[in-house]
Amino acid sequence: MTSTLARIKRIGKNFEIIVNMEEALKFKKGQGFVSDFLESEFIFSDSKKGLKPKENELKSAFGTTDVEVIAERIVKEGEIQVTQEHRSEERDAKIKQVVDFLSRNSVDPQTGRPHTPDRIKSALNEAGVNIKNVSIEVQIQEIVQSLSPFLPIKLEVKKFKAIIPAIHTGKSYGIINQYKIKENWLSNGDLEVVVEVPAGLVMDFFDKLNSVTHGSAATQEIKE
Repeated sequence: MTSTLARIKRIGKNFEIIVNMEEALKFKKGQGFVSDFLESEFIFSDSKKGLKPKENELKSAFGTTDVEVIAERIVKEGEIQVTQEHRSEERDAKIKQVVDFLSRNSVDPQTGRPHTPDRIKSALNEAGVNIKNVSIEVQIQEIVQSLSPFLPIKLEVKKFKAIIPAIHTGKSYGIINQYKIKENWLSNGDLEVVVEVPAGLVMDFFDKLNSVTHGSAATQEIKE
């Protein structure tokens, strides 16, 4: 168990709490309770110097002086200081996710064969690819573009045509935009799009699309 700081800046001032790093990270993801991570009953403005904010500053920044309520907001909305070891573990885990995804969902366009995980990992290191701490689907196209000069690689994709009812286009656009290759706004306000989705993300794509459209989007696979 590792003690660290969680902090946030509000009304031009710093607010800090002492937390258990592992439990605070879990709480930030929606797991556990404040009592699991909070290691001190005080809110600090500078924990190293033992300085604490005034009550009126807490009320101005958070609308309360309740330590648990403030601690919850600091962890959820602020920054948790993590160790270098933890950052390295997170990066290794994210690299493994990317390597696993690409080994299953990409091929060498020259041979049509998949690359081995070791070859993909070596190319990621050679290319110095910056893998962000966000979902794979958001960054996979960018990763493939960065890899291309070092490794002949092509994502296996599936192409679909979808018609989104006008009432749902606002919420749907962010989901389809990253895969969209063609769009056409119909006279009734519906949106007709053609998307190319990496094969490994098809189920996730339709889960999200059906969720925001309540299953009302009409879709059809385009086979070439």
